[in-house]
Amino acid sequence: MTITGKTQLLGVLGDPVAHSLSPVMHNAALAEMGMDYVYVPFTVKPLELARAIAGLAAIGVQGLNVTIPHKQAVMPLLAVVTPEAKAVGAVNTLWRTEQGWAGTNTDVTGFIAPLRPRQNWATATALILGNGGAARAVVAGCGQLGFRAIQVVGRQAQKLAAFQASWAHAPIQPSLTVHGWEALPALLPQADLIVNTTPLGMSTTAGQTPLPAEYLALAPATALVYDLIYPPRPTRLLTLASETGLATLDGLEMLVQQGAAALAMWLQQPVPVDTMRQALVDWLDRPGQ
Repeated sequence: MTITGKTQLLGVLGDPVAHSLSPVMHNAALAEMGMDYVYVPFTVKPLELARAIAGLAAIGVQGLNVTIPHKQAVMPLLAVVTPEAKAVGAVNTLWRTEQGWAGTNTDVTGFIAPLRPRQNWATATALILGNGGAARAVVAGCGQLGFRAIQVVGRQAQKLAAFQASWAHAPIQPSLTVHGWEALPALLPQADLIVNTTPLGMSTTAGQTPLPAEYLALAPATALVYDLIYPPRPTRLLTLASETGLATLDGLEMLVQQGAAALAMWLQQPVPVDTMRQALVDWLDRPGQ
């Protein structure tokens, strides 16, 4: 890749952001497309977010992804926020308009992309583990897919109640109920889709799982277990699910699809999704990863 004075900038804002895999997949796609763009990570501290957003516009950055801890904090700084992002309560993709930065949330697109071809979900029940920011994108996605019921499980009653109340006036109205963790044995036999949105099983907690094998055995044989975590690949949850005979899906495809949706929006043309996916797989398969 040759960078010149004509090269256009894209990037991702976060803190920390050095670990982000977004540059790997985006730059692979841009290189294949022969586009004179480069995608770079920008470390931005929370107190510097407003200045960073203004400064990046001033130097002509064409598009941005936003990650932790800025997905909610960036919203008041935007001229336009899409209804989907308002429903989720978070923004992860920005683009330039004449009025200023506009924002949307492609996490929803990323989440549902591998689910659409699998079945008609209109009679299905989704069981979502966790009630944080990632769970909001999952609820919105399940709402778009038309799930008959969406059940969210968490450990703190007050946070669960606030989570449910936050959807009362959202543009997306899912069929949502919330439950304490102790309800899992009763809920699992009804679950067609089980989604882990908690951090349990990430690299720092590798080997741990939000659901033990005896709980997974309660799920229908046709259930799909979807863990948003990657790496490791597979997580302990997905290993146990496979051993139980359940179909599994990890978070890598969600990362690929949300990134592809953002890049297609910025470039206003189709992007090589397979190239983005393969770049990530190759990166994660390197020794020591």
